Amino acid sequence: PDHALIDGNRLPRDLACSAETVVKGDARCVSIAAASIVAKIARDAIMRDLAQQYPGYGWEKNAGYPTQCHKVALRELGVTPHHRRSFKPVYNILYQAEISSD
Repeated sequence: PDHALIDGNRLPRDLACSAETVVKGDARCVSIAAASIVAKIARDAIMRDLAQQYPGYGWEKNAGYPTQCHKVALRELGVTPHHRRSFKPVYNILYQAEISSD
């Protein structure tokens, strides 16, 4: 692309083209709104695939969001390679495991 529109107020570094941020871009820009829908559909498909590989987390329903069932599954089943380490419940589980092993 020649130019990118970025939803939010943070411009990623090292983009291959010129870019501008658009705060609340999905409400103000049709291109960003459309890209947001495409990204959600793609992410939901990825989460359904991961749900088959890692049953028990409810990813086919919660898409990785921190529902109560997802939090319980994290405690009972543990963390997968696909969980974000910055997600607070995941971080807490990993950190507590590290403290317990000391």
